[in-house]
Amino acid sequence: MSATHNAVLSMEGVCLSFGAKRVLDGLTFSVERGTCFGFLGPSGAGKTTTIKLLTRQLTADAGRIGLFGRPIEHASGADYDRIGILSDTSSLYERLSIEENLRLYAHIRGRGARDIDRLLERMGLDRDRRTLIKNCSKGMRQRAALLAALIHSPELVFLDEPTSGLDPAARAEVHRMLAELKRGGTTIFITTHDMTEAETLCDQLAILDAGRIIALDAPASLTMRFARNRIVVTTRTQGVLELTKDAKAANTVRDLLAAGEVITMHSDEPDLEEVFLELTGREF
Repeated sequence: MSATHNAVLSMEGVCLSFGAKRVLDGLTFSVERGTCFGFLGPSGAGKTTTIKLLTRQLTADAGRIGLFGRPIEHASGADYDRIGILSDTSSLYERLSIEENLRLYAHIRGRGARDIDRLLERMGLDRDRRTLIKNCSKGMRQRAALLAALIHSPELVFLDEPTSGLDPAARAEVHRMLAELKRGGTTIFITTHDMTEAETLCDQLAILDAGRIIALDAPASLTMRFARNRIVVTTRTQGVLELTKDAKAANTVRDLLAAGEVITMHSDEPDLEEVFLELTGREF
């Protein structure tokens, strides 16, 4: 059976061009319920464009898109009520305060305002609740827009660079909130260029480059695919040694340990940034 019928979200052979430029080329993937699926790639790779296709802000030239187990062209208004979206064009009303925006979105979504105080406090916006959006910093706007996207407890959330502009404390809180949502069964589709964020949040990760998916797997599996057969040993008198994992290396390490030479020792495993470099031949 097609992935369109089995997954909360899917693409099969999706292509899109703007004029003569092909911006998405044959995208195929599926997202299971209660998981976090990440798109990792540099600016201009096609991440935001993909979200616009998945939320029907754009229409594909070719291929099939599935939403909640049916072709996206058959999705109903009730289906879209089950979705939350944070994008670079998320609409917050400039002349309303943070709290007024959240109350408005809760009303539009048919939800009460009982959770607003808790959400504002959690995102560190409680003291700024009466600040007009037009007077907010980028980080405050981003946090307010995220809360607006989540105010109705959606089943599926699209998050386009959700921690862009946030300080480390706010970023960590967003990560905790998203982890809780996932544990509660919410499906998350996230775009990011933050390697640590991708490793922390995502169950499946697609690396996108120039409109094509060049790798698709769990983050740990992606890094293991490019694992090096090497041990790195930091010693007291011989500096840093890189040893190939073999019988000779085992003897060397044993001798170093016996001599009290070893300070640290670890396998030389690549991170996602190194995987991206290996796949694309260029830095992220």
